[in-house]
Amino acid sequence: MVTLQKITPIDDRSLEQIGFQWHTDNDESKYVADELVIISDEEAEAYYEAVNELYDMYAEAAQYVIDNNLFFDLGIPFNLIDAIKKSWENDVHWHLYGRFDLAGGVDGKPIKLIEFNADTPTALFETAILQWALLKHNRLDEERQFNNVYQAISDNFKRLVTLFDDPELFEKYYDGWKILFSSISGNIEEEQTVRLLQQMAIDAGFVTGFEPLGGVKFDDDGIYNAHEEPYEYWFKLYPWEDIAIEESELATQLSTIMSNKKAIILNPAYTLLFQSKGMMKILCDLFPNSPYLLKTSFEPLKGVPYVEKRMFGREGANVRILDASGSVTESNDGPYGNFKPIYQEYVEFPRDAAGNSYQAGVFFAYEACGLGFRRGGKILNNMSKFVGHILQ
Repeated sequence: MVTLQKITPIDDRSLEQIGFQWHTDNDESKYVADELVIISDEEAEAYYEAVNELYDMYAEAAQYVIDNNLFFDLGIPFNLIDAIKKSWENDVHWHLYGRFDLAGGVDGKPIKLIEFNADTPTALFETAILQWALLKHNRLDEERQFNNVYQAISDNFKRLVTLFDDPELFEKYYDGWKILFSSISGNIEEEQTVRLLQQMAIDAGFVTGFEPLGGVKFDDDGIYNAHEEPYEYWFKLYPWEDIAIEESELATQLSTIMSNKKAIILNPAYTLLFQSKGMMKILCDLFPNSPYLLKTSFEPLKGVPYVEKRMFGREGANVRILDASGSVTESNDGPYGNFKPIYQEYVEFPRDAAGNSYQAGVFFAYEACGLGFRRGGKILNNMSKFVGHILQ
């Protein structure tokens, strides 16, 4: 059973003062729980080791997919294959950050991979800033968390320049290159997440700018803000698969920009391979004895309960849980039904005394760097709650 510690919540006004304005859900319930998940140092270390190993496995699997031309199997749009290959072949296309979603890890339950949000992961502000603020607000030791997200991503910005060298060599190599940050206009959660990343880049030493997605300009020679000022890097909080499907001309142009070596896009195009849930089937083929993997197939499983997902589904949409006979026991509708299905062995999430389920989210930026939890039902959707943690 998940063990919880009751805390005093931060009031809405104070949350808004630190930039956290999505504190209340559509049903007027609070998005952030007034409790913390209690975990041990050993459990935190296990999450750290699991995610580091999983990332290495994903990197090996990505090379396998490219070598064997398995893009169709993973539902990758054809107009991004060239960009994926180009970004994978050159180390300067650095993966800035991602988030692994995991079952288990507490109450003696084994850690199991649910999926990898590698391209546009949410809950960054909550994990990096808010749960630290919750401890401080309740006069608890802020150091008693598995949470180095802010520094880890700041260091990874430096690695855009130093690559595999010490990030502290940034000033030696940096030559004034600029990063343009973009999000969709009118979405305060996404804008504040991007603004947080922008501040991390500023702390790392970069010159930066911000431009809503609709104001960014492109040509074969680069990427520009609305005033036609060029930028060497562009961070977009907008999914690669949406670019491929909804902005096909842009997908082609970004590939040309990469070929001309005029700009580097964050997160890189190859993170779409990691984002595809079909990659978990490849992982099972390559690492059949991994303790972190659930059996995953392109066909419905037989004889065991399983979950049907969509290759690029998000927030629990278009998810069905089926029992061993193939009967649906739980389901969510959603807008991702046109994507190919994937079938993954079902595993129960850890639960608290009230029966709520908990999914661990561990951020990765060169290494595993921070933990947070989502709380909800058997299928965690966009009404699930964020729950911080404390080490005891």
